[in-house]
Parts: sequence; C-alpha cells; structure tokens
Amino acid sequence: MIASPSVGRLARLAGASGGANRWLERLASLKLTAYLIAVLGAGVLMAYLSETRTTWSLVVPLALIALNLGAAVATNGVFRRNLPLLVFHLALIAVIALVALGRLTYLKGQIELAEGEEFAGDLVSHDAGPLHWWRLDRIHLVNHGFSIDYAAGVKRGPTRNEVGYAVDDGRPQRTVIGDNEPLVLLGYRFYTSFNKGFAPAFLWHAKQGEALFGTVHLPAYPIHEYRQARDWTLPGTSTTVWTQLQFDEVILDPDKPSSFRLPRHYKLVVRVGEMRAELQPGESIELPDGRLEYRGLGSWMGYTVFSDWTTPWLLAAAALAAVSLALHFWNKFSSRPWNPEHAADA
Repeated sequence: MIASPSVGRLARLAGASGGANRWLERLASLKLTAYLIAVLGAGVLMAYLSETRTTWSLVVPLALIALNLGAAVATNGVFRRNLPLLVFHLALIAVIALVALGRLTYLKGQIELAEGEEFAGDLVSHDAGPLHWWRLDRIHLVNHGFSIDYAAGVKRGPTRNEVGYAVDDGRPQRTVIGDNEPLVLLGYRFYTSFNKGFAPAFLWHAKQGEALFGTVHLPAYPIHEYRQARDWTLPGTSTTVWTQLQFDEVILDPDKPSSFRLPRHYKLVVRVGEMRAELQPGESIELPDGRLEYRGLGSWMGYTVFSDWTTPWLLAAAALAAVSLALHFWNKFSSRPWNPEHAADA
C-alpha cells in the first residue's frame, strides 16, 4: 500500500514533533537542573572571589536554568491543570531572566566632584555589564556644596547635598540629594556617599598655552584624618607635585555634636622635587614649565551612580511569584483539611 502525500507529510510532522518533545524532555531533566544549579553556584563563588569581570559566569547558567524551567513547564501537564502553579513558575522564569538581563546591562560607578565642579561624564571607577547603554555624557550635574551633621562619637548623620542638573540642553534645575535620596536622570540614580574631603584649588599658568584651573581631591575625611596629602601631576608635564593640608583644630569633635566644615586656620604645603613652599590663597610658586597659583580651599563629594532597569520588573515578578505560590498552597491544603486527631488514629 502506498501512502498518500498528505499521510506522508503528517507522518514526517509527527516525527518532527516527537523529536522536539524528546529534546524538551531532556532539557527539562531534573538532573540537568541540579547540574546547572551547581554551575551557577560556582559562578557566584567566582564572582565573589575574582577581581576580574565575571558577568558571563553568572549570565550563562542563569539563561540555561530559565530554559530548563521553561521546558519543564512546557512538557509537564500538571502546570496546565493548575493555574497558580503555572503562574508561579512563569514568574520564576521571569525573575531568572531579569537577573541575567540586569547583569548584562547594569552600571555601578563612583564619581567625585569639587564644590562648583560640573560632571563631565567621567567615572573614577565603575563596573558595568557588556550591554550597558552609556548615556552619562548627556547629563550635566554640578555640586553646589553639602552639609553633614555628626553626633557625639563622630557618628555621621544624613548628607544634604545641593546639586544643579540638566539633561542635554534642558533647563537647569536644582535639588537636594543624599545617601538615600537619589537624583534620577535617564535611568541613572545619583547618591551621595560617605566619601568626601578637602580640595585645594590651583591655577596652572603654563609658559605655553592657556591657564588651567583644577582641584586636588585630598584623601577622604575623616577616614584619613592624618593622611591629608597627595601626589599629582601638572597638566601637560611630567612634573609631580606633592600637596599636604596641615591644621591643628578639631573639625569633628568626638565628645559633642559637630558638622563637617573647612578648617579656619591651616597650612597648605607644596613640594616639587627639592623645593618646598607653604602657600596662602593668591600665592604662587615659579616652576621650570610655568607658574602654579594656589586659589583657595574647598571640599569635594563622592557620588555613587547606579543603573539597573530590571529592578522594578524584578519586584513585580517576585511579588507575582509569592502570591501565586501562596494561592497554590491555599488551594491544596484548603481542599484537604488536616485533622491532628485523625492523623494520630491513622
């Protein structure tokens, strides 16, 4: 008997469908689940201990676990007969997928701005996913100064930092941010950090070229209270300048409440090679490549920049997973009430 073309086509389709089902069943294997969880654990350990980028060591096992769980949902009829259980597993897949996407696109960085300085898009340090979209160059952020109160024992209170901001060529605006009150622009969240300190300002008059203004961010205060010195290089030269801020007055009194402020009486020591000078605002020193003028003492603030678009979606997916799982167990146990006395007789 010769099969008709339609019957042969149906047979081929059935064979292909059976092959696809076998692959889905293999992908849904519990043994594979255990193996992938072990691989994910190794990736987490690697990310914790390694100082290099470990994004893919987390993203790959997370993506495979999501596929494994999706295959289990597709091949197991129990999920189709139990709506709360189905919703729970779909929400769990969404959570896993969002965590993987977050690792690919997130950004966490640090910036430092002296009072009056505008953020130019440069980060002091950062960690970012390989697919992060960089839009920091569109943000204009200016540090207009901050205040921090300390309780006795030098216990830091909230930071109040006034900043000006604009996106692209938008209208400049001002607001106050803090450690827990961010400024959100283009998906980036700007927080103040515990890092802050003193910033001497200089004007460098090179023998050739225009004068350049800049600040030197001394080590964070009061963490490095007794190490207020730093080496830096004059712009356009190889000349190293050592700068130290010396003062005896108590800024943050451990015995009573106080506030962060600039020292009223201080010495600014500048050393270039064998030459040493103590400068007051307006004074300068002559160097082979030009003249270095000290303009005054200010402060700098450190900021944390964070971006992860998956955060609200993760919260929603996790909440959906929790509600659906609770509903599943409610339906399961409410349909079969448990009686301790009957359980004991059994």
